[in-house]
Amino acid sequence: MEIYILASGSKGNATLISDGRISFIIDCGLSKSDLIKRLSKTPYEFEDISFALFTHEHSDHIKGAGAFKDIVRYAPKGVIEKDDYDRIVEINKPFKEGKFKITPIKTSHDTPHPSVAYIIENSGESLLYLTDTGAIFEEDWAQLKNLNYYVIESNHDVKKLFKTNRPPELIARILSDYGHLSNEDSALYMSHFVGPDTKLIVLAHLSEEANSPELALSAYQRIFLKERIHFDLSKIICAKQWEVTIVKGYEN
Repeated sequence: MEIYILASGSKGNATLISDGRISFIIDCGLSKSDLIKRLSKTPYEFEDISFALFTHEHSDHIKGAGAFKDIVRYAPKGVIEKDDYDRIVEINKPFKEGKFKITPIKTSHDTPHPSVAYIIENSGESLLYLTDTGAIFEEDWAQLKNLNYYVIESNHDVKKLFKTNRPPELIARILSDYGHLSNEDSALYMSHFVGPDTKLIVLAHLSEEANSPELALSAYQRIFLKERIHFDLSKIICAKQWEVTIVKGYEN
């Protein structure tokens, strides 16, 4: 399983996953032209994409959904305008595409329609893709433990968030159970999930105004030490907004 994060953050999100036979996109908050530019940093082209998954309806995740109207698009009910090719995903009901098994799980975000994360499995490898949530439901913890790869939100540093010029109501929304995971929240959740088979943790959707890679990684180091989690911190990296992040692929 190859994993390329093409963009991650409030300016647009997109991730390409492939097993060399089938390739697909999770979210697309990029224009088609920008997506094609990012794909040029991978071994794959736009025409290689077999289907697309969408997590929720905010524009930084679905702005480019129209580029995939001629292939199957999976999303929770109401997230994208229904077309002949589209499929509705249901919470904890896995589906298959080729050798990929994909399980949607519920997230907690301030959207009119349901929002989801995805557990992706293929040939003995596993990945969690989870961003844009204020909480992770405890009922899902068991199936989130000891996966190989995690792409998980680490959106903001709380102190830095309060120092931004954002209005109080926006700050309250971000901090709520329907907002975004802070660095500390993300690290605490991962302290429950990480296991001996975990190969890499990718911190995603970092705020450009209210966070930094240094703050996110420092929080993980602090929380993991406090929780006595023995994990190689060099295997925690931060996804980028403007550059492709190769999680697992042809350069690894």
